[in-house]
Amino acid sequence: MSTTAASHDVVPVSVADERVLVIDFGSQYAQLIARRVREQNVYCEIVRHDITAERIRKHSPRGLILSGGPSSVYEDGAPQCDPAIFEIGIPVLGICYGMQLACNALGGQVENTPSREYGRSRVEVTSHSDLFAGMPEATDVWMSHGDQVAQVSDDFMPLAKTSTCPIAAVKHSSLPVYGIQFHPEVTHTPLGGTLLHNFLISICGCKGTWHLGDFARETIDALRERIGDSRVICGLSGGVDSAVTAALLYEAIGSQLSCILVDNGLLRKDEQAAVILEFTEHFKADLHVVDGEERFLSTLAGITEPQEKRRRIGHAFIECFKEEAAKIEDATYLAQGTLYPDVIESGAAPDGPAATIKLHHNVGGLPDELGFELVEPLRDLFKDEVRKLGLELGLPPDLVWRHPFPGPGLAVRCLGDITREKLDVLREADAIVVGEIKAAGLYRETSQVFAVLLPVQSVGVMGDARTYENAIAVRSVNTDDFMTADWSHLPYELLARISTRIINEVKGVNRVCYDISSKPPATIEWE
Repeated sequence: MSTTAASHDVVPVSVADERVLVIDFGSQYAQLIARRVREQNVYCEIVRHDITAERIRKHSPRGLILSGGPSSVYEDGAPQCDPAIFEIGIPVLGICYGMQLACNALGGQVENTPSREYGRSRVEVTSHSDLFAGMPEATDVWMSHGDQVAQVSDDFMPLAKTSTCPIAAVKHSSLPVYGIQFHPEVTHTPLGGTLLHNFLISICGCKGTWHLGDFARETIDALRERIGDSRVICGLSGGVDSAVTAALLYEAIGSQLSCILVDNGLLRKDEQAAVILEFTEHFKADLHVVDGEERFLSTLAGITEPQEKRRRIGHAFIECFKEEAAKIEDATYLAQGTLYPDVIESGAAPDGPAATIKLHHNVGGLPDELGFELVEPLRDLFKDEVRKLGLELGLPPDLVWRHPFPGPGLAVRCLGDITREKLDVLREADAIVVGEIKAAGLYRETSQVFAVLLPVQSVGVMGDARTYENAIAVRSVNTDDFMTADWSHLPYELLARISTRIINEVKGVNRVCYDISSKPPATIEWE
């Protein structure tokens, strides 16, 4: 095996031919913008706000989108962009803060206004230019701003307004620069897709040629060329990400693939057996199962801080892999199911946003010396794209549509310190939650459902006796992209059945709560 770590993106040729960059200014919706662009079959990446015009030219994008952000453009320390990007000649669309930034840089004035807009608003289109082509005279949009463009230079032409925002959209007269004060990427702007389509196709000249089928074929070819006759080890977790990664590799190199399942003691109930069954049914590659429960529980003993949990799990995970890989001849590469949100949220993208939301065990917890090269064929894809790719590759729907399961496993759903006893309680409760959701026919209607063991105990009464036992939180969310999510409005009868079964069947639990927080401000996982 090689002695230095290396990570190489497998980027299909067609991706480089037609792409759009989202310049991120701290928006909670930056990833959602990228998803909406990809829905138009145009490849999109998120980059840092301080990326230089020279660096942008190397990406050769067809267009730039300036995201929103929480700052005011006139404040000291507010994120700015390289003003030279407006002179490159590439079409630019500024959204909310991005519009204010563009107008401010090109002679306009941005001010705080008492007429703030948060939520739904009605916008009146005053000029049906190319950006608003095919749209009605008035349409609903989603606003989220306290500042707005109060004045623009003579070089800008207003395109739309609201009752409190006279300059809700603009177009520069000589530069391909556009700005909109509202958010077209959210579902609350019903015709946002039409506006983005106009920008991408009509203004940027994109043809919309990026398709997952092409991605699969080109990625398989690129993997085959890169790997040659070497052997690749791939971690299986039971989730769709690792399964699709294995499927791509199996198509590319066949019997040169060795898969390793690390039973870290943090898996769901009967997870190991399910993974082995699915693996043997759909793949014929070499499978190794590692019993790492004692190691993981030992390294997590007494640890309560979420990031430290993730870091330790990542370290133990790689150590298990290295030990097992040493038993496999010619194991040169390690394949992981890292997704684009993982890369962005961990701050690992070369030109991506710098802020780290959380560590991911497959991008943020790796030691400097892996002992093998890293292969991450999904690192440019979002979750829903991975599911579609799995179907393209012929994986069974039950596997493709399995709800996400975090890399650190139940460790981030067992709040506080981790013990085997707590994990056993959580597994039983989680199995009941998922089982009842499936029995009610709501598994495909929900996006992610699970139980959380809270680090609190409460008083209860069972059989006329006082109890002081654990509390379980039930979490169920609906989302299209996992960037934003709303809590699932499950039937009361179903929630009652889940609660009754957990309290009656799971020893040590006397209280069940339902989490009704959305993302944002909460995250989907509790840690």
